[in-house]
Amino acid sequence: MNFNLTALVPELFFLGLVLVLMVQSLGTREWKPAVEKWLPFGACAAFFVSITGFGLHGTMFWDVYKVDMMSQFFKIAIAFGFYVTVLNASKQSTLEEGKRADYYMLLGFSTLGLMMLASSVELITIYLALELASYAMYAVIPLRAKSKGAAEAGIKYILFGAVATALALYGLSYIMATMHTTYISELMTKSWAFADNPMAVVGLSLFLAGMFFKLALFPFHFWCPDVYQGASNETAAFVATMPKMGAIVVLVRIAVLLKPGLEITTLLAVLGACSMTFGNLSALAQTDIKRLLGFSSVAHAGYIMVGLVSGTYEGVAAAAFYALAYLVMNLLVFWVVSRVASDGRNLKLTDLNGLYKKAPVLAFSLAAGAFALVGLPPTMGFMGKFFLITSAWGHGYNWLVIVLVLNSAIAIYYYLSLFRHAFTEEKAPGKVADPDTSWFASAGAAMLAASVLAIGMIPAPMFNFAINAGKSLYGIAVAVSGGGH
Repeated sequence: MNFNLTALVPELFFLGLVLVLMVQSLGTREWKPAVEKWLPFGACAAFFVSITGFGLHGTMFWDVYKVDMMSQFFKIAIAFGFYVTVLNASKQSTLEEGKRADYYMLLGFSTLGLMMLASSVELITIYLALELASYAMYAVIPLRAKSKGAAEAGIKYILFGAVATALALYGLSYIMATMHTTYISELMTKSWAFADNPMAVVGLSLFLAGMFFKLALFPFHFWCPDVYQGASNETAAFVATMPKMGAIVVLVRIAVLLKPGLEITTLLAVLGACSMTFGNLSALAQTDIKRLLGFSSVAHAGYIMVGLVSGTYEGVAAAAFYALAYLVMNLLVFWVVSRVASDGRNLKLTDLNGLYKKAPVLAFSLAAGAFALVGLPPTMGFMGKFFLITSAWGHGYNWLVIVLVLNSAIAIYYYLSLFRHAFTEEKAPGKVADPDTSWFASAGAAMLAASVLAIGMIPAPMFNFAINAGKSLYGIAVAVSGGGH
């Protein structure tokens, strides 16, 4: 068994962080609230520790765990997302005081599972890491004081998650029975045409269904808007971003098995087109902001498929870059939502009326987030869609690129509704809590907005990182199969 302690430093640091949170959650109520005095610094340190892992590589634990460029790309993104969600949740008003340490402990366990998922290159290991990330989420979603909607959201997430997990496990048994291996590196050498291995193709489709559930891809999206609406704003920010990073890194690794024209690749393309269209059309009718963002995430799951079906390293690199863009854009919008709803209520579009007068920094940041989600320049959302389109064009799924462009036009309406209400509507809602305009709220929103704009204007460093990560995956594929895609 190979073992490189240095390559595991990010995971070990997160494990230590979670164990400290576990000890603190067992303490008395008097010292539990102190968690928010040190955890943001711990989460920030975890982010920088993840960055120090850049350039490390190697396989461990009988080759089921691999540290490479792709795993490091996603670990850095996941650590950044955890840091922002911890900062965001530190001002959560709907969380009971005695449960704060437990809440952060669950978020930490879920993040640790996602970090492990990024390096898993064997299907059983992927399944176990996914379960570690999921179980904590089942417990954290209902933690919204005196809210029946949160309890309902938690139950829905558990029930639907159990079905998706069962499908994935059932599909895994089909793959094992047919291919006699669960290592992705060995599965690359097998044929994934339905005519050659129908049982394996069915099994892989079922296994991917578990990832589609986390990604909220049509038709596995049905939990998404209800859970976003029922969970607290800060919890919804985590659920909307972090689990999707884990699902995307698994799909990126499995995408090296697929070539344009295969039945399962075409299935991904069709589901992607359906997801984009259904998500955007459903979002048009929403007035609750979190439900709108829920259907928006269904559409973005479809966009990710455009890169995955191309069968090239540019495609998986574009999917990885867009995953990072999705993370930052949504963290920005949810940060503003959480600060505007300073009392923890669910926001309607009309709650944004006149925001530019009450909180100009939050209003500008919301506009940056909305423009990025639409895909307007000079934001990272625009560059993400540009990379997806250019990577997929000419590889057999040009129709899917056209669907993406048309859906981006549809999405303009509801994303710019956020801007319209914040900047052009003057009629303020009734007696509600004022937005949080503290330096903390403004600084966090401004930094995230600056990230969205800066990476959009200078995308080369991040995209080159993603390109090198994609090349590393397809370099393995070429070495094993003796040819390129």
